[in-house]
Amino acid sequence: MREIRLERTDLWAKHPAARKVFLDPGGKTMDSGGFTALFSKAEMEGRDLVFLVGAHDGLPAGWAARADLLAALSALTFPHELARAILAEQIYRAFATLRGHPYPR
Repeated sequence: MREIRLERTDLWAKHPAARKVFLDPGGKTMDSGGFTALFSKAEMEGRDLVFLVGAHDGLPAGWAARADLLAALSALTFPHELARAILAEQIYRAFATLRGHPYPR
């Protein structure tokens, strides 16, 4: 996980085969099972997943239309640091579920 400078990054050239999942308040809402299914499908297809949390004013112009999936973490607004922590936790939960490890509730 790292911050990138959007004007200096071309996600499509750097990760051509990866599925791009951009976080956007207007995106698709998923429960933990749906999020885990996203990872399961990516594993079956042999594709990487690239997640992007937009800047304070959202995604750059034109990027939302190029995303493979727009996903919403919540209808609530979070600071970027918290959004990254929530995303990391959901990624951990998805992998723990797929590997059959118990996840503390």
